[in-house]
Amino acid sequence: MTISRRGLLATGAVGSALGLLSACGSNTGRDGDGGGGSSGPKLSQWYHQYGEAGTEQAVKKYAAAYDEASVAVQWRPGNYDQQTAAALLTDSGPDVFEVNGPSLDMIQGKQVADVTELLDGVEDDFNQAALAPKRHDGKIWGIPQVIDMQMLYYRKSLLADADVQPPATLDELVDAAKKLTTKKAKGLFLGNDAGAGVLGGTPLYAAGLALVTEDGKVGFDDPAAARTLGKLRQLYADKSLLLGAPADWSDPSAFTQGLTAMQWSGLWALPAVQKALGDDFGVLPFPKDGTQGEPAVPVGAYAAAVSTRSKHQQAGKDFLKWLWVERTDYQEDFALSYGFHIPARISLAEKAAKLRKGAAADAVRFTTDHGHAQPLLWTPAAQTAYQDALNRIIKNGANPESELKTVVRKTSAELDRVKKK
Repeated sequence: MTISRRGLLATGAVGSALGLLSACGSNTGRDGDGGGGSSGPKLSQWYHQYGEAGTEQAVKKYAAAYDEASVAVQWRPGNYDQQTAAALLTDSGPDVFEVNGPSLDMIQGKQVADVTELLDGVEDDFNQAALAPKRHDGKIWGIPQVIDMQMLYYRKSLLADADVQPPATLDELVDAAKKLTTKKAKGLFLGNDAGAGVLGGTPLYAAGLALVTEDGKVGFDDPAAARTLGKLRQLYADKSLLLGAPADWSDPSAFTQGLTAMQWSGLWALPAVQKALGDDFGVLPFPKDGTQGEPAVPVGAYAAAVSTRSKHQQAGKDFLKWLWVERTDYQEDFALSYGFHIPARISLAEKAAKLRKGAAADAVRFTTDHGHAQPLLWTPAAQTAYQDALNRIIKNGANPESELKTVVRKTSAELDRVKKK
């Protein structure tokens, strides 16, 4: 659950703010720093540097259209998460900014403002999986901008030739991958590390479990977790997984070039897959496992937030409400005109022309019905312990029960630690 084309599924640790202040620059867009020509207060708005052409021009167009304040957009190259974490400790940071979170440290450190009231009347229209990590103590600390998600692509003709049905369970996925493996191609591509990096907690959710429960406890202290992760090992042991592909899981080229019959990748890959394969593909969520399981797809969303160090907090809130709540035309434009993403608003996702048919419509449905996001309380230390254990289980055949016992202890200690803050 680590990367996407816009970085929306990134978990990246915030890192130390010390020594990073010089990276934040001096032209903040605050009063005296220039900005747009609108009347009212001067606001600084930060974005990380997107790789999609036209995105920078789009967000500057949105800012220029706002009449109640002068909004100066800063496009931030480099390690954006570290830059932001450092800047929020000073008076030279942004008034409003997009954030990979906000993180629990930002919320508990009172670095971001409560924006709950901005979603009055529309909160239920936001994708609830994407909104969940923005909630803490009954309040909302960031407004989801757009959603990225991951899913399983499969080649219809290859499955038909092998008399294989699209897998609806993890057992069926293991069997299908084995049957689809030939001398020329592998059955499944989960990344060059065999899936430990990209899958993250998704298999646990497919087993009816979670990384962290809604009441803040370890969500995978259950025999079903070991059973499910053991099946990922079986994929590796069967030699059904493509390893050493020229490009990793986020790039669909292994799938479109016939190196694999199935590939786990992101929604952003859909246009390239359609261009290469036409109608000869389908998409699925990660298959359920066990009687308590259900299909699962990971989702992620950068959020728009307001800095508590801002001298214009209310003006910043007003601007974010205008942009990310009221201006649904800009929200759809941001999601679909410069890449392929899902608007955070359910109503927008359902009516967007580009998302109404075929695999795109399936992706929207998967996100609404089966989406899960990395929990706010899931710390970098817990993530590292879990991913290291998953890697040992898949590649080395380590015992899933004993590996997970260690991860459960670490996660429990981490949850106790963050709750005491």
